[in-house]
Amino acid sequence: MKFIKQGLFLLVFLLTVSIPITTYAAGEGNIDHGGGMLGEGTGINFWSSHDEGVRVTVVRASDGAVVSASIDLTNKQPTDIRVHFGKVSKTAYRNGTGLSACMGGYTFYNPAQHLPQIISTSNGGANLTAIKQYFTDEQVIRAIAGYVGMDFQALVNGEYKLLLEPVAYVTFEGVRTAFTATEAAKYNQLRGGMIRKKMPSLSHKNLPLAMFLEISDLGYPAWSGSRTEKAGDEDIIRALGLGIVRFNETITPEVIQADYTYRVDTDVITAVTVSGGQSDPDQPVSVTFSILGRSYKVENVYYPEDGQQLVWVKWHTPSTEQHITISVTVSGGSASVSRGTITANIEDLDDNPPPNPVADERNDSYRKENAVMPVNPEKTEAAWSVWRPWWKENWVWHSDWNWEDDGHSGDCAAGCTEKHGHWEDDGEYKDEGWWEFAEDHYSASLSATMELVTDETSPTADGSTIKSGYGVNVFVNTRAATSQSSATTAPQTAVSYFPEFYYERYWRLLDRTRNGYSAVFEFRNNRYSTYRRRTHFTPIWMPDGEYRVYTYLLDCWTPDGMLSMNLTDSVQITGNLWEDWHIAPQNIR
Repeated sequence: MKFIKQGLFLLVFLLTVSIPITTYAAGEGNIDHGGGMLGEGTGINFWSSHDEGVRVTVVRASDGAVVSASIDLTNKQPTDIRVHFGKVSKTAYRNGTGLSACMGGYTFYNPAQHLPQIISTSNGGANLTAIKQYFTDEQVIRAIAGYVGMDFQALVNGEYKLLLEPVAYVTFEGVRTAFTATEAAKYNQLRGGMIRKKMPSLSHKNLPLAMFLEISDLGYPAWSGSRTEKAGDEDIIRALGLGIVRFNETITPEVIQADYTYRVDTDVITAVTVSGGQSDPDQPVSVTFSILGRSYKVENVYYPEDGQQLVWVKWHTPSTEQHITISVTVSGGSASVSRGTITANIEDLDDNPPPNPVADERNDSYRKENAVMPVNPEKTEAAWSVWRPWWKENWVWHSDWNWEDDGHSGDCAAGCTEKHGHWEDDGEYKDEGWWEFAEDHYSASLSATMELVTDETSPTADGSTIKSGYGVNVFVNTRAATSQSSATTAPQTAVSYFPEFYYERYWRLLDRTRNGYSAVFEFRNNRYSTYRRRTHFTPIWMPDGEYRVYTYLLDCWTPDGMLSMNLTDSVQITGNLWEDWHIAPQNIR
C-alpha cells in the first residue's frame, strides 16, 4: 500500500489493526453519522447541546450475544436524571426485552479522556473522525475493559466487539430523562407519538443519526437512508443509533493493481510506447486513447526502423474516486503499442483531516520514537525525446533514350533507304532519397522548499520555538522547469503528515495558494481556528523537543512519469499553552 493512502481511519473502514500493548489504536470503528439543525423545544420539553453520553456493551463477535453489563459514559454529571430505562442495549431490545421505565438511580462513568461531541446541532457538528479516534484508542478501550470487569487482552483478542449507542439527557414534560435512540423510538410508540411531537429534531433526527453503521455487522444493516431528515420509529429501532468497534478481525480489502495512480480533479499525463516497422510522413502512425467516454487522437507519430516513440496524452481526472480503464489503439503501418489497456486508480486525498484538538486531551501511550519519518517515491528530473523525420535528398538520373528521325536530306541518293536521325536522352533526375530521423530531447525538473513556522497568533512563540497547543503554518515553495511546457504539468498536490499521528491516520491536503510552475502551497483554513487561519494545532500533550512535519509534493506530470519530492521542516516545542494562563481572584473595589 502506498503511504499516501495509508491511515487507520478512512471514511469506510475496511482495514484491520492488530493490538500489541504499545499500539495507539486498539480497535476499528464501524461508525458514520449525520444530523444537524436542532429544532427548538419548549420550557418543559428541551435538550441542551453536549448533554449526552454513550452506552457501551460488549457483545460476542460470532453471534452478537451480549456478554457484559451495559455502561453509560459521559462528560456530564447527570445526577438529576429521574426517568431512564435501565442499562439495556439495542441488541437486548432486538432479542425481546421490553421497555421498562426506572425512577432515579441512574448510574454513569466519567472517563479520564473526555468524550468528543457525539450529537450534532445547528451550532456545531460532531466530528466523525474524532469519534472514531476516541472509541478505538487503546487507553479508552482499557478503561472500558475495567468498567465492565474484563481483561483488556481478552476483550481485544477478536472474540468480542463493542456496541456503541448515543445517549441524550433531556427534559421531557418537565422531567429529566435519559434515553438512547432505540429507547426514544420505543417510548414514542408507547406514548402515541408524543416524543416526536415535542422534540422531533432530537429524538428522530440528531440522536439516531449521531451513529449508524458504514457496513452491515452483527445483524444490523448499513444505513442508506437520509442523513439529514427525521427517521421513523421502525427505522431507528432497526438500523440507527449504533456504532460497532471490532478487534483483530481479518478483512481482506479488494486490491486493484493499476498502471497509474492519479488524484481527483488533476491534470495528468498518460503515456505508452509505439514501435514496429518505420513510421514517417509517407506512412504515418496515429494513436488513440479512449478515456471516460472521450477519444484523444495523437497523429503523426514518427520513429525510424527498429526504433520506438513515447506517445502521451494530457487530460484532466474526474472529481470523484474511481478505478478506470483506458484503451489504446494504434493505426498505420505495422506499428504496435506497448499497452493496449491501461488501468488507473483515481484517489481523493481530501478525506481524512485531523480532528479538533481539545485543551484537556491526553495521550499517555504516545512514544515519539515510534513516529518514523516516511519516505515516499521521489523523482525530481525527467527526460524524454521525440523523433523528427527529415528528408535526405538523393537525385539520380533516370535515362529515357528516344530516336529522333532527321529525315532525308538533299545529300541522299535517289531511292535512299538509310535511316537518318539520332538518339536523344529525354530522361530526368529523380529524388531517390529517404527519411532520416533526428531526435529532439526534452527535460523537466522539480525543486521545492518547505518552511514550518509558528503561527503569528501564538503570544509566546519565540522564533521557531512554540508551546504545545498552539498552531503552526507551512509554506511549500515549488519550481518546475521544463523545455516542453505542453508536456509538463505544474505541481498540483501537497499533503502534510504529523508526528502525533505517527505520520499516518490523518493528514492535511494543502491549498495551492499560487498556481503555475512556481506554485505555493499552504495549510487550508482551519475550521477550528478562531480566526479561520491556515494553521495546524499541535496537541497539548505533545512532548517537548522537535516537532517535525512531513509533506509529500506530487502531481507534476511529464511523459517520463510524475515528479515528486519528500519535504520536512520542524519547530521546537517547549512547555504548553496552559503555562500562559493565570487565574486570579477578581479585584472588587
